[in-house]
Amino acid sequence: MNARPLLLLLIFVAAALRTAWAEPALAPATIVVFNSNDRESAELAKFYAGKRGIARDHVVGLACSRDEEISREEYDRTIAAPLRQIFREQKWWTLRESADEPTRVSGNTIRFIALIRGMPLKIRPTDAYPGDKVGNGPIGNRNDASVDSELSVLARFSSEVSGAVTNPYFQSYRAIAEAPDSPVMLVGRLDAPSAQTVRRMINDAVEAEKNGLWGRAFVDGAQNTGGLEVGDRWLRETTGQLHKVGVPVVYDDAPGILPDGYPVSDCALYYGWYSDRVAGPFAQPSFRFSPGAVAVHIHSYSASTLRDPAANWVAPLLTQGAAASLGNVYEPYLQLTTNLSILNDRLLHGFTFAESAYMATPAVSWMHVMVGDPLYRPYASWLQIDAKAATAKAAVPPWKMYHDFAVQNVARPTAEYRTLARQVASRAKNGPMIEDLGLMEARDGKWPSATTHFQQARSLYTKREDILRSVLHEADSWAKQGKPRRALEVVRSVLRIVSDAPTLALFKKMEQDLAPPAPTQPQVQPQPRR
Repeated sequence: MNARPLLLLLIFVAAALRTAWAEPALAPATIVVFNSNDRESAELAKFYAGKRGIARDHVVGLACSRDEEISREEYDRTIAAPLRQIFREQKWWTLRESADEPTRVSGNTIRFIALIRGMPLKIRPTDAYPGDKVGNGPIGNRNDASVDSELSVLARFSSEVSGAVTNPYFQSYRAIAEAPDSPVMLVGRLDAPSAQTVRRMINDAVEAEKNGLWGRAFVDGAQNTGGLEVGDRWLRETTGQLHKVGVPVVYDDAPGILPDGYPVSDCALYYGWYSDRVAGPFAQPSFRFSPGAVAVHIHSYSASTLRDPAANWVAPLLTQGAAASLGNVYEPYLQLTTNLSILNDRLLHGFTFAESAYMATPAVSWMHVMVGDPLYRPYASWLQIDAKAATAKAAVPPWKMYHDFAVQNVARPTAEYRTLARQVASRAKNGPMIEDLGLMEARDGKWPSATTHFQQARSLYTKREDILRSVLHEADSWAKQGKPRRALEVVRSVLRIVSDAPTLALFKKMEQDLAPPAPTQPQVQPQPRR
């Protein structure tokens, strides 16, 4: 037997065993925290606990403000102090207390905290906090923070609230249950503009774990300069990660965000930047993410409120159907922002949403909020071996077929991989796979090959958005080959099926850009009178 397939099989068996071992430990290691002054908060807490099998004594009500922004004094008095007391009473913590030294937590059975809609979101700045030590610079002298990030270091028992705290879980590759000495708890917030949206987020997460999160990724770079290049690097790295596991990815590295009317379909993952408010196709009322989708847009104030469905980015993305997102309540500075490349990598490797997000975040006691089910594992199904599924005669969905092919053939040389992939995809009439191969060729500047891929994908697709996106790819490929007339013909061939205003405007602009300029009429000079 060839050693390589055997090695892959062993890897997947080990991953499946890890999954089977880790999953039962999640519920006992989780508490659900809701606002007892908010009836909807209590109902959502009960609903979530039921879905995740979390025991009743792990559902905790705190009587606190219903406002999103609270003072540091309110946080201490109504959230931190009573929650610490509950940890003591429930013996979730092993404490070392003495008169001479600060209280220290030496053991903690709680790894995840699920904050429920109705809990305050952020802590405003305060002056002269007792016991604080103010540092230097724009980070060291800040004491505003998200409630979530402060709760992640609840075991710290420190009055030094200024500045950020280095996250010991940053860049980890171990499940939080395997990090026995970690002082950090992973906080995820089940919050959105409406309780109905929160319920849908919970249901979608649970169902996606069972059936798999299938669909394509849309990654929107920005070509930023002046110290901001790192954000674009994160986004470029995600595309390579996605290709290795057969997730089709549309990667746009133009300076602007994806334009209004851009045909986005079957969107399971979205990563982008840098606009201060939701825009482009994600702002269209008819747009919806695939159930279970993870969607993140980097912006300093992307989560400054979660109650307005049109404000910033996190709330609108959730309203449009995403199950999980993350953002910042106040300015975090790019160097302390969640690294989307690490986030994506950990999600693809089967970690929970909370684990993946905290592994990707360099600091805690800071501005971050991870909005979604903290226990959600979008790609958990990839790590499970189902004998019935493996032997089933039914047709394999195009997304799963591509994933299976990529995992089995990722070690092949690039040219060999793409040739074989096209042969397999052509036989199966797998449009998403063909389109993705075309995009790979386009990234390498192989425009004639890319064009034929896009033509083939267009012939296989039946969904309107897929056809239109293939046309945009094909037209761009013809233009890059110096053949604008061919590009113009392709654009005009589909204009008759475009009806909605944003998409029509997008194609009309492309038509205008490709059309040759109208000839100018020579001006007739007036003759002088004699």
